[in-house]
Amino acid sequence: MVGEVHVNPLPPERFAEVLSGEQFSRFQEVIERGRDLLGGRVVWTVNSTARGGGVAELLTSLVAYVRGAGIDARWMVIGGDPDFFRVTKRIHNRLHGFEGDGGPLGRTEIDVYRRTLERNAQELEPLVRAGDFVLLHDPQTAGLAEPLREQGATAVWRCHVGLDEPNDFARGAWDFLRPFVEPADAYVFSRRSFVWDDLDEARLAIIAPSIDAFSAKNAELPPEVVGAVLRAGGIQSDGAGGHPSFVRADGSPGRVDRRVEAVQARPLRPSDRVVAQISRWDRLKDPIGVMRGFAEHVAGVEDAQLVLAGPSTAAVADDPEGVEVLAATIEARERLDPEVRDRVHLLSLPMEDAEENATLVNALQRRADVLAQKSLAEGFGLTVSEGMWKGRPVIGSRVGGIQDQIVDGETGVLVDPGDSDAFGEVAAQLVRDPERAGELGRAARERVRDEFLGPRSLTQYLELFRRLVPGAANG
Repeated sequence: MVGEVHVNPLPPERFAEVLSGEQFSRFQEVIERGRDLLGGRVVWTVNSTARGGGVAELLTSLVAYVRGAGIDARWMVIGGDPDFFRVTKRIHNRLHGFEGDGGPLGRTEIDVYRRTLERNAQELEPLVRAGDFVLLHDPQTAGLAEPLREQGATAVWRCHVGLDEPNDFARGAWDFLRPFVEPADAYVFSRRSFVWDDLDEARLAIIAPSIDAFSAKNAELPPEVVGAVLRAGGIQSDGAGGHPSFVRADGSPGRVDRRVEAVQARPLRPSDRVVAQISRWDRLKDPIGVMRGFAEHVAGVEDAQLVLAGPSTAAVADDPEGVEVLAATIEARERLDPEVRDRVHLLSLPMEDAEENATLVNALQRRADVLAQKSLAEGFGLTVSEGMWKGRPVIGSRVGGIQDQIVDGETGVLVDPGDSDAFGEVAAQLVRDPERAGELGRAARERVRDEFLGPRSLTQYLELFRRLVPGAANG
């Protein structure tokens, strides 16, 4: 049931390429303190999927750099049946303030949840030892906190989702999870407004997520490689003479061979101006709202095209609603006026090779003139920092952690989450004004360099671990 994700170590020293001299010196000091503190201990990180979604991407890089720093870090993925993932998806939606499928969170659901986590805890028991640290990510893993603490491990529950102004749905999810969460030694949230009522303040920490500047998703790609990758994937008609190749995390060469599943009248042309949103097929990402804003305000701009892209729904095991959302998005596209419909491209990206998938996303983000993250609710939204790092103007909803990344009017543009017209108007303005778009994109990249790269979050996790080891905070 429990499986290990094997992660090759990466050298933290590579951050010298993107940090200032002072920033990198501080980071080196952090690494040394981490080795001293964690020598002989294992840092376990546990979640519910190895691919698809921001948490899996975040763990891929963080675990690699921790291992590269000489610290024993391991990534475990729990298992569960469809009933378990229906319950946890219901919790996920309600933590965002939405009813989801409308099903209950009662005694039956508690039993399903508890039994599944008990089985997973039994499989982790012979691996996790006293003194180890365990980072448990999101609702799917909260039920592991108590049994792991009983083994002598330090259990930290990390919540990546939340709501700025909680409603009854969110509080109902809190009530469901609270008995499982409260035994943890510490609780980590992405922003202060997400913290639940009545949690022990002494155990709280606020740590925003971060991106890996060197991963296949964020590494520099020359324009000719961008074109070649998109052509190989069936996304663009002309590859500009390059090769669809990339460098894997272990240094070996890779190539984009698989084509996307596309619902489109034709591939993109190199001359097209592109608005793109790339995220999971999730109602909370509001792909239909993005389409509506594009249809009403952007489609009239010459050569303007909309790309909505997400992972192949067959590959994301912990998101049973993805198939339904993609089907609804395809249906909404079919209802558009034919001239507008032909400008809308729906792309399901292959997931058999995670780094190939990441390279396709990287190329799409670099190909876009404007990027969107029009979420109705959002924990953080790593796609925002990813697009900002690539120097693209991002239009984001004024919700959750998107607000922490985008300084409105300076490093991107914020709009109200339900306002498709406002989104469309801003997108049209930026498509028509590449100079303004470029100004926002350049400022966006600098903000990510200062605030949202891996060294910052690694430093904050180490500070938390020092708090939790008796005597270490003063050592």
